[in-house]
Amino acid sequence: MFSISWLVVPVASLLAAYSFFLPSGAPTASLPPESMTTEQLVSRLRLAIDNLKTLRCTVHAQERLGAKYTQANSTMKLGYAPLRIFLRNKKGVEVLWVTGQNDGDAWVYPNSFPYVTLSLDPNGTLMRRGQHHSVLDAGYGMIADILRGSAQRPDRSYERSFRYAGDTTVAGRPCYQLRSDFPKFRYVTYTAGKGETVTQVADKFGCGEYRIMERNGVAVDAPIPTGKVLQVPNSYGTRTLICVDKKLFLPLLIRTEDDKSLFEEFKFLDLVANQPIPAQEFTKAFKDYNL
Repeated sequence: MFSISWLVVPVASLLAAYSFFLPSGAPTASLPPESMTTEQLVSRLRLAIDNLKTLRCTVHAQERLGAKYTQANSTMKLGYAPLRIFLRNKKGVEVLWVTGQNDGDAWVYPNSFPYVTLSLDPNGTLMRRGQHHSVLDAGYGMIADILRGSAQRPDRSYERSFRYAGDTTVAGRPCYQLRSDFPKFRYVTYTAGKGETVTQVADKFGCGEYRIMERNGVAVDAPIPTGKVLQVPNSYGTRTLICVDKKLFLPLLIRTEDDKSLFEEFKFLDLVANQPIPAQEFTKAFKDYNL
């Protein structure tokens, strides 16, 4: 029907004043490379994500679906507390979701016949078809969940595997590299309990929902049959790379590999964070939208 990638992930904010992210009295300059540690990098990355109030960016996404890869370029606007999301991809598909509105559904303009706006469950089968992530994880939602870990997951070895791995550049911007190497990645057997959902199982294993759905033929928006034996990844991937902007401490690149090959990659460009976004830009009637 339509294809649009939600990130991070993107998604998932940059500042006019970078000091917003830092403790009172802290210098606004990034730490010199020689003084950076894994603990400092993870802490400042999580703080930057947690302190986002608004975010505008362009996301280039590549996701493996079956044996093929799909690519999508989308522009996105996000507001936080409460969460508000607008996405538009290069095919003209538009998605708007606002906390507390439209009975929890997203407004979706598919830019195809019959050219009418639909109301769809952001976690329903239609919107999750051919997507690794829900629109509700747009921006940096996915990577925040990975770094935070799940209260349902007793084994935190994957989260603890991240290490500061030197410096690089992304789109001309200096970045720190935060990398996880996790050779213990594998699929394990899991028996679904009564009323358990794909989301709940993914939360237990920290693996994301898509591969559970793909490997086991289960839907994200319905309980898994009680007693069904599933094959579930025991973590998010064999290698995960996060390139963190040195000034903003926000990810510019998130790349994950698993037992097959590249699983997904998200690149965040043209970041503008914590700059006010007019309230009307999160309304269905905004003049620049087709919704």
